[in-house]
Amino acid sequence: MSLVLTKDLTKVYGRGEMAVVALNHVNITLAAGELVAVMGPSGCGKSTLLHLLGGLDRPTEGSVVIDGRSLSSLSDNALAQLRRRKIGFIFQFFNLIPILDAVDNAALPLLLDGASNTDAKQKATEWLEKVGLGARLGNRPDELSAGQQQRVAIARALLTDPMLVLADEPTGNLDTKTSVEIMELFVRLNEEKK
Repeated sequence: MSLVLTKDLTKVYGRGEMAVVALNHVNITLAAGELVAVMGPSGCGKSTLLHLLGGLDRPTEGSVVIDGRSLSSLSDNALAQLRRRKIGFIFQFFNLIPILDAVDNAALPLLLDGASNTDAKQKATEWLEKVGLGARLGNRPDELSAGQQQRVAIARALLTDPMLVLADEPTGNLDTKTSVEIMELFVRLNEEKK
């Protein structure tokens, strides 16, 4: 069974003459463990595709099936639970909370899901060490470089052991050297999961 399956996935923004077709009948099949890059020019629908795959937006037409579950058949609560427990999101803008240190930022998904503070922080610490931030656990985002902030975001996304990780331009705000390091990290972490 496929981990991700889309059938005739279509997203149109606006109506009538102002309508913009962001995706037009896109069909995708992805297996567990696959590492896929979606590439194209700005405005071609990459972010829209990721938002639809992650259930952050609803398609105009077509369907998204994740691990055998059609996203359109899920209630808002069930969809939120699927996103929180089974899908990891990594964005170009790190979306870290400025007043929280690296451990607390990374631990947030588990805390929101009801885990104890001790368990959440322990798992966050383990993931931050895996992404090379063991020495920066107590640092707030403004005390971290852009690459380090992205590593916190990666740890936060992987903390729940998601079956699907969606990264939307995860190196867009990083210099070339750090971008290469982050992509190598993705490849290494993907290999470790297999």
